[in-house]
Amino acid sequence: MFEDFFVKRLVSLRNQKNVSAREMSLALGQNESYINRIENGKTFPSLQAFFYICEYLQVSPKDFFDEENPDPVKIDQIARELKALDSVQLDTVLAVIRGLQHRPG
Repeated sequence: MFEDFFVKRLVSLRNQKNVSAREMSLALGQNESYINRIENGKTFPSLQAFFYICEYLQVSPKDFFDEENPDPVKIDQIARELKALDSVQLDTVLAVIRGLQHRPG
């Protein structure tokens, strides 16, 4: 169900940012229980509020809904850093990533 995914993703991204629902609500200029109400399925954000939530969490709306990206903030940081590397350095990083993916259990 879409609402369940939305809530789970919001909780996950908020926890990655290490902020409470209350802190996030207040930072968004909302009532202190706003995020808690969303996470408990009592309300759903407007489109504009969703964009503010994404901005606060430092994720794009696309990344918010990307189930295959468990940590979009870190992935984005890594991607930005990779852009500064030359081809040889990128080959080295790629080899390290492949090695990490194939490590034993």
